[in-house]
Amino acid sequence: MNKQYNDKIIVAPMVRVCTLPFRLLAIDYGTDLVYTEETVDFKMLRSVKRENNALGTVDFIDKSDGTVFFRTCERERTKVIFQIGTSDAQRALKVGKMVEPYVAGLDVNMGCPKTFSLKGGMGAALLTQPDKVKSILSTLVQGLCIPVTCKIRLLKTLSETIELCKVIEKCGVSAIAIHGRTKEERPNHPNHNDMIREIAKALNIPVIANGGSKEIKCHEDIEKFRQETGASSVMIARAAMWNCSILRPEGPLPLDTVAEAYLRYCIDYDNPFTYSKYTIQNMLRDLQDTPRGKAFLETQTLQEICVMWGLDEYFKTQLAKQSESRNCMHFEHKSGKTAMPPSADHVGIIKREENGQEIVEMPIQFIRGNFNNADLPKMLLNTYVFRNKLSHPHYDHVVVDKFFSASVVVDGIKYASTLREKSKRYAEQGAAAVCLHALGAVDKTYGFVPADGARKYQHVVMKDQCEREKTTKRVCAENDDLEEKSEDTRNSKRIKSKTNIFENNFNVNHIQTEECNDLKRPVN
Repeated sequence: MNKQYNDKIIVAPMVRVCTLPFRLLAIDYGTDLVYTEETVDFKMLRSVKRENNALGTVDFIDKSDGTVFFRTCERERTKVIFQIGTSDAQRALKVGKMVEPYVAGLDVNMGCPKTFSLKGGMGAALLTQPDKVKSILSTLVQGLCIPVTCKIRLLKTLSETIELCKVIEKCGVSAIAIHGRTKEERPNHPNHNDMIREIAKALNIPVIANGGSKEIKCHEDIEKFRQETGASSVMIARAAMWNCSILRPEGPLPLDTVAEAYLRYCIDYDNPFTYSKYTIQNMLRDLQDTPRGKAFLETQTLQEICVMWGLDEYFKTQLAKQSESRNCMHFEHKSGKTAMPPSADHVGIIKREENGQEIVEMPIQFIRGNFNNADLPKMLLNTYVFRNKLSHPHYDHVVVDKFFSASVVVDGIKYASTLREKSKRYAEQGAAAVCLHALGAVDKTYGFVPADGARKYQHVVMKDQCEREKTTKRVCAENDDLEEKSEDTRNSKRIKSKTNIFENNFNVNHIQTEECNDLKRPVN
């Protein structure tokens, strides 16, 4: 099993980043192994497993809100390492048994310095509890057929760290990943490569060096980091997140190319919008200050992001294919899914009766960026009931697992969204939107697409994009006309045509080359 962790390039676990699309992209670019984001054992244990035939995946769904928090497919089976956060050996073993058929290994997070992990006795809290470390790792090694590893941070001294590592080694783990900083240190602090080197000398199992992203700008730097630390393998986090193509031996690709490839996977595997946006945002970094970057920040749906990278048609095509094998009600999760359906075409109105009360439901989420201040659902509903002399809307809500579900009663009928919101205010807006749709007071796209003027920078960027497309078509048409003329005449007119086109469009294209094509340059 140890061979699996020798001389490898590994992508580290990163919250909200290391979902299936990013993992597959990392595999495309040459990673040997890729970790999932950390999943707390309790969350895994309350999940339900589902074979997703529409996507060709295995999904683990949180029963509390209906969201998919771990999705995997056969293609990554031999390369994906599932990382858990745990403080209990038996819970960890139960989780290991759940994922064992679908992953290449299990890793225990023993280095996370966040307060949530520390208060739960997980992550870096385990660094000072060798008996608990021994219990967890020994139980996993003895109970699972897949390799078991752990990821730690440095303790205050080298001797303390080596002592802990030897305890870990005796548990029978296949490798140990070491982040070269203490739990108090942050990325701006230097990585202690010298300490990793000494630990690697003291152990007989593979040591995976982590924490060198600031020094890793290209593929060659990965090997330099490995040599400096004397480690068996290298684990990369932020450097891979910024531009995953640094994993390519052939060299990094333009950032636009990487973002487009990532988004295609997001479409293919129905990646949550918030995770997709977070990952792209970390790719853009300083480019968020450009007009195109600001337009990206305004996006509220995955489709909006895809439009910005020219993938709108791909999004619609793939969605149609997936819908063929999905039940339309898939989006109307009875337990309260928190994701907006992709479009109004995927939404149906459900009418039912409960204890004599007529109820109308739709899966609508209130996306604030889709509305101007003058067309918010509650405001439009107030206007509607006033004009039609109906009773004033009466709102009610319930809290389920920290999420809000709201309803509104108008003219004796209760209207509610089947989706949950993270705030009472948004939940009530969602209920009002359901009422407006059911009453036919708004267009079917209301709430699903941005209102005119709701996206300031997107409007500017999309307008410029349309102008570029018109210019390209005009150039192609003029070139086609020139081909029908004689060789001499064609050559003469082509030169004149190109000169005029360049002069006419210089002001637009010059600015766009500087502002928009910045996103096509590699980010190191």
